[in-house]
Amino acid sequence: MRRFDAVLWDVDGTLLDFLYAQRKAISKCMTEISMEPTEERIAKYSEINDGYWKRLELGEVTKEQLLVGRFTSFLEFYGITDADINAFRTSYQDTLANVFAYQENSLEICREIKAQGLAGQYVITNGITSVQMRKLQLSGLAELMEDIFISEQIGVPKPQKGFFDHCIAKLAESGLTDRNRLLVVGDSLTSDIKGGALSGIPTCWYRPDEIRVEDPLTRSVYEKYHPTYEISHLEEIKDILRGTV
Repeated sequence: MRRFDAVLWDVDGTLLDFLYAQRKAISKCMTEISMEPTEERIAKYSEINDGYWKRLELGEVTKEQLLVGRFTSFLEFYGITDADINAFRTSYQDTLANVFAYQENSLEICREIKAQGLAGQYVITNGITSVQMRKLQLSGLAELMEDIFISEQIGVPKPQKGFFDHCIAKLAESGLTDRNRLLVVGDSLTSDIKGGALSGIPTCWYRPDEIRVEDPLTRSVYEKYHPTYEISHLEEIKDILRGTV
């Protein structure tokens, strides 16, 4: 007998390698405005982008403020004030939507879960609808999912309760009413693990390369919303679903 009825997968950093796609997209955009895409600049953009997403999770900025502000802040940091932000943003999103790399062997794992009937599979993501749908379709992951829940469509992001309330209501329509038989799997403590815990859903923190809990915010979230499971390789999820761990 399977342990869980449904896996609620995060996408970026869990099923797909977001840093790979981000590097490709921001490098292309910098090149288009004659800005050399150095390692330092790519790292700075990643830091700024991550900061905006964390602020979105906390409700400190809106999605539109994030989509524009991350580029404005990045370019202003390097003293660039005359760039066409809308063109920069469009180019970035277009590239991000058409470039992907699997996180480990995520596609094969999702195929095995479906073929073996270990659990139904769903996507829960804070990404941009057009970008996420394109990546999921190109990668072949979309066809393995029962449904795809995107915060932009729902109107509230993870980890807010409204996002998970929507997902839970939709799952209940399919007969999945026991929250203890749902499992959130994601790489973000502040988004996936916190959100699942607040909604009474078991969680699995994917922490590749044994990511450490170092900064105060992350540590406080880890201690308060401790994940039900922790894995360093995606393959481990199959044992959890089989109930062998």
